[in-house]
Amino acid sequence: MTPLLLDINDCQLQLWRDGERVLRSPGYALLQGDTYRFGADARDQARRHPRAVSTRFWWQLSTEALQPPLGPARHSADLVHAHLLDIHREGGAPEELLFTVPGTLSQQQLALLLGIVGHCPFNAVGLINRSVALASRFAQGEQRFHLELQLHQAVLSQVQRKGSDVVLDHVVPLPGCGLLQLQEQLVAKLAAAFVEQTRYDPRNKADTEQALYDRLPDLLLQLQEKPEANLELNGYRARVAGADLAATAQGLVQRLASALPNESCELLLDPLFGLLPTLHDALPQANLLPVDALPQALDTASLAQRDGQALHLHNSLPWSAEVSAGAQSEPAPVPEAINAEPAPSHLLVGDTAYALGNGLDASGAPSSELASLHSENNAWQLADPQAGFPRFADGSAEPRALRCGDELEFSNAVRGRLIRVH
Repeated sequence: MTPLLLDINDCQLQLWRDGERVLRSPGYALLQGDTYRFGADARDQARRHPRAVSTRFWWQLSTEALQPPLGPARHSADLVHAHLLDIHREGGAPEELLFTVPGTLSQQQLALLLGIVGHCPFNAVGLINRSVALASRFAQGEQRFHLELQLHQAVLSQVQRKGSDVVLDHVVPLPGCGLLQLQEQLVAKLAAAFVEQTRYDPRNKADTEQALYDRLPDLLLQLQEKPEANLELNGYRARVAGADLAATAQGLVQRLASALPNESCELLLDPLFGLLPTLHDALPQANLLPVDALPQALDTASLAQRDGQALHLHNSLPWSAEVSAGAQSEPAPVPEAINAEPAPSHLLVGDTAYALGNGLDASGAPSSELASLHSENNAWQLADPQAGFPRFADGSAEPRALRCGDELEFSNAVRGRLIRVH
């Protein structure tokens, strides 16, 4: 049996089977009552319930008491354990997992992680440094660097080729350059554009502030293809130019300049960096990794340790000669990179979920309105988001794929929330 690959990066933990992604689950935990929700469900409530959400439990993995407390979890290790159980359940309960981990985990944290895994209903069959894994397949020079994006920091890892192996040299955290900080800067600029152009501040309410974060990835993808794009919230529309967002990456570029020995160093970038406006222009030596870089790089069956010995972290791997088809020299669009999730399957009205494409009864939304939703490229779309019903309840009229969590309004004042039923 070939084990599944679990890539641990708190921006989005990803589970892979035979090169196909099974799921992704961002490192967010949301307390609801005495239970927790993880991943996209928790992330999508982060601005609505900030005191009930934690994003630090992978970054600060330990057995120290949580500060501030968050429900029944005693420490971040409890949240990591619960998150792993959630991923295991949602991923089809695999029996064996091969882990790739960031170089910022200390020896104590690695030992704690293995202890946590020992109390999970699956077997850990390998533990590999993710930067070494990526460099073994995609880097070409003798000295190479991998830039990893985490929620609370970026991480620069230097690896070197020694003989036929790729070996980890050292790791440099870049605090203040994490995904959350970059998102905060981008959202602040979007909110400023609304205030300047419409006198409307979408950050005054939690729902519209959350909507800014939810729509940020789609907007960045549009700005990869054209210099300007519209963003609409609650009936207000702002025009955003990619050049206005370019300064967001400057802090990261400056930190890199001081951490790299010279400007010509070979640099591998995590796929999420492809969404940052003009980052590639500022880093001409950088290669943007494909979304499936890790499963391409690793043969999970051969790397699985099955001899009963204690697991140890692999900080070196054989160098692969198959680098010609590796990372791309030009940034590729990264649809799905930050927020994209499986398409919704049902509309939840009250306590009842109705399958999309089917009509509701007379007590719910009009059958003709729900039937007007159509599927295009495996995504549900509104027939006309700018006129008629159904429409987005927050007043947005920008054409886009429907997502779990979107609220729709119908002509008889009924509202429903889009969900996915497993």
